Amino acid sequence: MMDRRLIRETSFGLTNKLWQISWTYVVLLCALAGVGYVALFSAAGGSPEPYASRHVLRFAFGLGLMLSIALVDIRFIARLSWLLYVLGIGLLVLVLRMGHVGKGAQRWLELGSLQLQPSELMKIFLILALAAWFHRASWERIGNPLFLIPPALAVLLPVGLILKEPNLGTAVITACIGATVFIAAGVRWWKFALLAGLVGFAAPIAYTHLHDYQRARIDTFLNPETDPLGAGYNIIQSKIALGSGGMWGKGFLQGTQGHLNFLPEKQTDFIFTMLAEEFGLVGSLALLGLLCLIVLGGMAIALRCRHQYGRLVAVGIATNFFLYVFVNIAMVMGVIPVGGVPLPLVSHGGSAMITTMVGFGILMSVHVHRDVEFGDDQDER
Repeated sequence: MMDRRLIRETSFGLTNKLWQISWTYVVLLCALAGVGYVALFSAAGGSPEPYASRHVLRFAFGLGLMLSIALVDIRFIARLSWLLYVLGIGLLVLVLRMGHVGKGAQRWLELGSLQLQPSELMKIFLILALAAWFHRASWERIGNPLFLIPPALAVLLPVGLILKEPNLGTAVITACIGATVFIAAGVRWWKFALLAGLVGFAAPIAYTHLHDYQRARIDTFLNPETDPLGAGYNIIQSKIALGSGGMWGKGFLQGTQGHLNFLPEKQTDFIFTMLAEEFGLVGSLALLGLLCLIVLGGMAIALRCRHQYGRLVAVGIATNFFLYVFVNIAMVMGVIPVGGVPLPLVSHGGSAMITTMVGFGILMSVHVHRDVEFGDDQDER
């Protein structure tokens, strides 16, 4: 009798949680993945192979994973925060020792036929760890510089390990995510202004210690025409494709820069450029609007959450998504140096897809459990 009652209560709880999921947000993610399918179908010359079909399978798996994580109590995830952080650090160390080397960088772990990029997971784990550190802290504790040393070291450690791969773009994004969680927790702005000044002062020194290809990216960004057939080729072709799309674009499967193979890495880093060429300014703005709705939806989940842990996690995950979008689109437009960052849920790639969906699963868990009792969010720890 008790077993039947427990089963009914568990079933009711899961059903209630499923109703609590923001299905509008899920539809937005599916729409973005649909844009990715269209783009990858075009990138393969009008064929679902080899990119679009894999994209659908990965998204379907990621969607199931996201919904499963959404049903997990956010308090259980909070208890695992620092354990997951330690796991992420271990994976980063492991990838430096025995990771797969590709294009001059050691960033992936080979798991059979799959490749895992630990730096992607580390960003999610870092958000969880910082949220766990700050969510019970009082304003007085947050204003104490000594209280900020452990979380600052928690940010610098993975950033340093990611830089050693080397992966400058992801390292910068990881640092920015950490700074955003600090600010959302209530750390004063002037401390970051001081830090930004120190970074600006040290930038010329850091430039001399960059890898040759990293310095070439910066030099190309400043003046791509100096080497139009070498280091500057990618960004020049990207700008040509962006401009040639005009207002309405050349039409689906009609992009000359992409289909005549002038546009490099059109299925990954430069996929936004290919879409802009085929669908023009109107199509580009529509895609940007969809991306903005996803970011704003994540921030809305943060605002509606009643506990500090969930608010900080939601802000961090929404910021992670925003930074990927910003860096990718700014990169292909020549606003910032090329950094090899994909457009989430649109570009081809399994590791980025799955980690993005894991992040959205945790975000959805925050939404589903937005009213749970965490105890006092502030104490005198």
